[in-house]
Amino acid sequence: MRISLALLGTALIGAGLCSVTTAFAATEVALGDKVFPESITSLKDGTLIIGSLGKGLVMRAKPGAAQAEVFIPAGSNGLNAVLGVLADEKSNTLWVCSSSRDGKGEPTALKAFDLKAGTLKGSYPFGGETPLCNDIAIGADGTAYATDTRMARVMMLKPGAKQLEEAAKNPLLEGADGLAFGNKVTLYVNSVTKGKLLRLELGPEGKAGRVTEMPLSKKIERPDGMRAIGPNRFLMIEGIGKLDIVTFEGLELNTAVFETIKEGFDGPTAVTAVGNTAYVIEGKLNYMNDPAFKDKDPGPFKVTPVAFGKGAGKK
Repeated sequence: MRISLALLGTALIGAGLCSVTTAFAATEVALGDKVFPESITSLKDGTLIIGSLGKGLVMRAKPGAAQAEVFIPAGSNGLNAVLGVLADEKSNTLWVCSSSRDGKGEPTALKAFDLKAGTLKGSYPFGGETPLCNDIAIGADGTAYATDTRMARVMMLKPGAKQLEEAAKNPLLEGADGLAFGNKVTLYVNSVTKGKLLRLELGPEGKAGRVTEMPLSKKIERPDGMRAIGPNRFLMIEGIGKLDIVTFEGLELNTAVFETIKEGFDGPTAVTAVGNTAYVIEGKLNYMNDPAFKDKDPGPFKVTPVAFGKGAGKK
């Protein structure tokens, strides 16, 4: 999907691994009006955390809850337009992409909040002329990676570091959006504007030694949020309304194979997994900037559960 420059340019979703044996029924979760959610993440117990682009805040739904509540209020600790969110239970951290609205408010930054209390742990500016922090993935060593959609790069923050550094910058990363780890040294990134899926091979310092465009089993349109569900296997949203499972086949796993498990979503932006249930959010971002939709009611926003096959990895 695309957002007008008046609303951040292109903004879309994350990556992490999620699993748990669900002890509650998977049901829809209401988010309320004018939320325009952009990203979603989950905890092992089934808690869902949602980033709201429309309201610039973070919401949370406890396991089995039918309604999400505000977790981190708008403007809290410089929070601006919220895109990617990713929970890292190992470090008790909720990572949040906070991006500037046309240069207004706090600068674009990757922010770290206490996962339980919602208090700020750190804020790390992106720098550059027109950055857009979009989505996040966490490496095995705790390094946080975040896509910069406008500046064709992936940023990284090593554990204990005080500032971000570039993990990769390449013309192929134009429109970089969702990202997910295939294994400890392989990071996959999609391009929402180019319909591409890229493989980043990470070196000992965590930076990409090579960026490779992957052959695809089918054309993909406006790829967005990704969540790993096992080695070299992940869920991925297509902005045209699809939820896919992506796996890799062929010599050296060099072909990305897509299986659509549900379609018909209204402007989906992100997905997370709890056990064998995917939770999808519909951003409906066209209602924010498209003149044909701007004065129309997008209706209530919600999180929709979708069952998928066995094989989910851990969060």
